[in-house]
Amino acid sequence: MTATEKTALIVIDVQHGIDEAGHWGGNRNNPTAEENIARLLKHCRALGLPIVIVQHDSVSPASPFRPGQKGNLLKDFVTVLPGEKSIHKSTANAFIKTDLEAFLKAQHIAKLIITGFVTNNSVEATARMAGELGFHTTVVSDATASFDKVGVDGTKYSSTLIHQVSLSNLKDEYASIATTAEVIASLTPTSKPLIA
Repeated sequence: MTATEKTALIVIDVQHGIDEAGHWGGNRNNPTAEENIARLLKHCRALGLPIVIVQHDSVSPASPFRPGQKGNLLKDFVTVLPGEKSIHKSTANAFIKTDLEAFLKAQHIAKLIITGFVTNNSVEATARMAGELGFHTTVVSDATASFDKVGVDGTKYSSTLIHQVSLSNLKDEYASIATTAEVIASLTPTSKPLIA
């Protein structure tokens, strides 16, 4: 198998509820994250790579992601296509109470590209687990995003800072960090693979 054949793209929680910024803390960074996710989807689909679309079905009555409302629905450009894997989760970590790990192992996938929302929540939780399970994981810095967060002492931290700290938590120990352009270049057959 080539490097690309063993790589899967994972798209996390790209649902309409992410647009309810006030619920998440407001002031979202990376306003072009959806555009970059769409670019990665198009590229990976063209290469025939496995695609995993993760959808959060929240059990919290206050969550925009709870089933039965528009916020739970996937955004149109991430609609699961025939042959793609759909995962429904109820926790931040996409490996918990799902068959994600079993699916990846059955497909002999060793490398993961992770995109989606929110960087310091479901993206980080899933990427940490992926790294712990031995998958070579890359989190795409401009195809993920965070919101402002209030600390335990009441200090408000900007979405950009939260995003960067979350990526820093993952860097080297659990995952590699790359931009959309870097990932696309690494998946081009004539390029040296970025995702080792």
